[in-house]
Amino acid sequence: IITLLKPHSYTISYTHCFISLLYPIFFFHFNEIKEMDSEVLVALSLSLVGGLSTSLGALLVILTKAPNLKMLGLLQGFAAGLMLSISFFDLAHNAINSIGFLKGNIWFFGGVIFFAIVANFIPEPSLAPTIEAKNKKKQVDEGGKDIMKKHRRQVLFSGIITAVAPMASKFQFHIELHGISLHNFPEGMAVFLGSLKGLRVGLNLALAIALHNIPEGVAVALPVYFATQSKWQAFKLATVSGLAEPLGVIIVAYLFPSSLDPEILEGLLGSVGGVMAFLTLHEMLPLAFDYAGQKQAVKAVFFGMAFMSASLYFLEISLPSDVGL
Repeated sequence: IITLLKPHSYTISYTHCFISLLYPIFFFHFNEIKEMDSEVLVALSLSLVGGLSTSLGALLVILTKAPNLKMLGLLQGFAAGLMLSISFFDLAHNAINSIGFLKGNIWFFGGVIFFAIVANFIPEPSLAPTIEAKNKKKQVDEGGKDIMKKHRRQVLFSGIITAVAPMASKFQFHIELHGISLHNFPEGMAVFLGSLKGLRVGLNLALAIALHNIPEGVAVALPVYFATQSKWQAFKLATVSGLAEPLGVIIVAYLFPSSLDPEILEGLLGSVGGVMAFLTLHEMLPLAFDYAGQKQAVKAVFFGMAFMSASLYFLEISLPSDVGL
């Protein structure tokens, strides 16, 4: 990773250097981590799939003239449905059944409060257009495709300026990149804790997070591309920001004991449900409404919930919830 980050490039982030330095430190103690059977490897693989989905978002920026906002909104709505379904129908539900209604709710809302604090200091990257940009978009002549493309780029650029802060300020840009990377840490931890419970939980969490990370990859890559005019820099920064997710797996695997008390594990998974629920309602749904419109976004949300419910059912048939990894 260090070789990918050129010191002379202003897009280098100290967080990314920190990530690149931590990887060998934790892999140096890999023999200790390996004692956790195959759970860490499975969780790491799942988190890599989720984290590297930011690269898919970067490819949308690189390979297309302007990302389709409506498609991103529908994808975000679908991912929101996946998140809500697994949060309430699986994680919170199982926590309440396993450790009781009161304890289950305490763990759940503890996760909500925790991620609310994280989101307050480390906001999710966004492409949401400003009010002024939305007004400009309404004035676009629908008969002219070239004009539409031009205004779409203006809307995207206005949204990026709002989300990532002025490109003229390198310090602000670095702060946002730090935030994007740190924002992915809890997602990696969620995948790891889910994988401790079983492949069924970890796989569903990884799927939901992977779909959520595609629009996030667009939000990371687009400002870099506008600032540097370098497709490689845009792809590189989006990919590196996603690596914070598997890093979260490695950190939790290193710190947590090889076997957690079942009650604590269920409580932590209940907290993960709270984190996912807050992430969905606070960040994903508003963006889905902005991109795709309320009616279409709501349809995508319920479609995602139905898809995840079916996934939970069929995976429970093929993989019992207590399956070992």
